[in-house]
Amino acid sequence: MGSEGPATITIHVTGFKKFHGVSENPTETIVSNLTDYVKKNGSPKGLVIGSCSILETAGQGAVIPLYQTLQSAVSEKDATSTSRIIWVHFGVNSGATKFAIEHQAVNEATFRCPDEMGWKPQKVPIIPSDGGISHIRETSLPVEEITKALAKKGFEVMTSDDAGRFVCNYVYYHSLRFAEQNGIKSLFVHVPLFVTIDKDTQMKFAASLLEVLTSLC
Repeated sequence: MGSEGPATITIHVTGFKKFHGVSENPTETIVSNLTDYVKKNGSPKGLVIGSCSILETAGQGAVIPLYQTLQSAVSEKDATSTSRIIWVHFGVNSGATKFAIEHQAVNEATFRCPDEMGWKPQKVPIIPSDGGISHIRETSLPVEEITKALAKKGFEVMTSDDAGRFVCNYVYYHSLRFAEQNGIKSLFVHVPLFVTIDKDTQMKFAASLLEVLTSLC
């Protein structure tokens, strides 16, 4: 592994399974196919795709597997200290018409419907020790630059300061906190349904995002 030198960047990726109102989650398809897609289309120099995991669309009930997934990247980091690590989490926004690069997560779980484990919190702090539900955690990645680079490649993409209050925000908040504690980086990206932006375009977008992250970070 040491032969890769200091320029290596390892990107671990997650998507979500189906949930209430979304019987086919595009992020499950994107993440399951991403490694093969990038290999087939030529991987950018210095990029290593780490794990590609599909998370339960659940909050509290899925925290342990979420942390096991996040922790696996750090264990790997200890073994290969020349590699920088980024977590990229994909989630679906069924009402969206564009891709959205999420700048921050809020310490609030208010689920409009129960998650896949039946939990429906209202105004509950995600991490009580962080303080109230208005506490924000921001990504250390250059969201504006990432968005501009992707727009330049022809994608309909925007920056967002609101990842909602459902499972996407819940996972992002935990991931940002974990990233800060472990000296790594985290990013959440919302994608539309495949009926809004087709699968091929979304696969191209996901691969282009990894390319942009590799060049900017």
